[in-house]
Amino acid sequence: MKIILPLPRTLTSLFVIAMEHLPFDLGSFVPWRVGGPHKKAVVSAMGSRSLTVTHHATPWKPSGAALTDDDRRRLRRTKQHIVVSATAPPHKLPVQVQAARAVARSLARECDGILIDPLLGSTLLTCGRCATEPAEFDLGDDWLAWDVQVHDDATCPPWDPADTAVCGCLRVTSRGLRRFALPEITLDGAACAHNLCATNLLRTVAHRLVTDHLAYVTSHPHATERHLDDFLRIQPSDQPDGTGLPFGVHLTPYDADTGELGRTGSIRRLKVGPAPGTGQITCLKVGPPSGFTGSLNDWLCATQATHHATLTSVDCHSPDPAQVLAA
Repeated sequence: MKIILPLPRTLTSLFVIAMEHLPFDLGSFVPWRVGGPHKKAVVSAMGSRSLTVTHHATPWKPSGAALTDDDRRRLRRTKQHIVVSATAPPHKLPVQVQAARAVARSLARECDGILIDPLLGSTLLTCGRCATEPAEFDLGDDWLAWDVQVHDDATCPPWDPADTAVCGCLRVTSRGLRRFALPEITLDGAACAHNLCATNLLRTVAHRLVTDHLAYVTSHPHATERHLDDFLRIQPSDQPDGTGLPFGVHLTPYDADTGELGRTGSIRRLKVGPAPGTGQITCLKVGPPSGFTGSLNDWLCATQATHHATLTSVDCHSPDPAQVLAA
C-alpha cells in the first residue's frame, strides 16, 4: 500500500536565543560575522529574505518545551530574545535550516545566550565541539528529540526483561521530522523496560526516512506529493554501526493525539501538528511487518539484538533474532 504525503510549498523553522541583553547591533553581525562553511548560504538567504533575524526586547516564554530545571533557571534570568527564522521549499533542505542554525549558534555564542530549538522543545549546546554548525548534515546532530511516555493506570509486572509479554504501556514519538516535510514516527505498545531499544529502532527508521525523503525532494523539486511505501526494508547499512540483520518495518498513519482505542490507561495528548483538517498525515506508527507472528516486544528486541549485544542482555530478551526477523 502507498501512503500519500502532501508536500508543502514551503516550511518554516525557528531557533530562539534568549539572553540578558544584546551587546551589539544585529545588522552589523548578521550575516557578516557568521563564519564557517555556511556563510555563503547565510548571505544568500538573508538577501532573498528566506532567512530573517528579529530582536525582541522581552523574555522568551516557552510553550511545550521539555527544558531541564537548569535551563529554566537560566531562562528566568534572561530579559530579551532573538528569533532566527528560515523559510524554504522542501528541496532547499537541509541547506537552509543549517544556515539558520549556524546564525543562531553564532549569536548565542557572541551574546552568551541560551539557544533553543522550539520544535524539539530543548536547548542546544553552543560550546566545545558543538560551538559551530557542522559542515555536513547529519540527522544525529541534534535534529531529533524523543518524547517518551507511559500510559497511566497501566498494569505492569515487576521489571523483568525476560518476561514482558503482559506489558505494553510505552510510547516513544519523534520530535523534529516535520522540519523536513515528513510525519513524526511513533512506536506504541512496547514494554516500558524497552525504552532504549524502542528509541534506537526509531532513530534507525528516522535516518532512513530522511535520507530517502531528501533524495526524493531534491530530484523532484516541483512535486506536490510523495507516495511512500508502507513497508520499509532496513538494511545493515542503515543501522548505526553498519552491521546487523536486515529487517522490515510496517508504517501506518496514526493519530498521536489520542493513542489507540481500547488501550489500558490513558496518555497525555501529544501535539505533533499540523492542525486537524489539513489533509496531512501527522504521524506514522512503526511496527512489525504483516505476517509477523511474535509480539511487538519480540520484534523490537530482535531488531536490536545483533548490534546491541550488551543492551540485549540487560534490556531485551527475545528468541533467536534471525528466526524472528525471518518470520
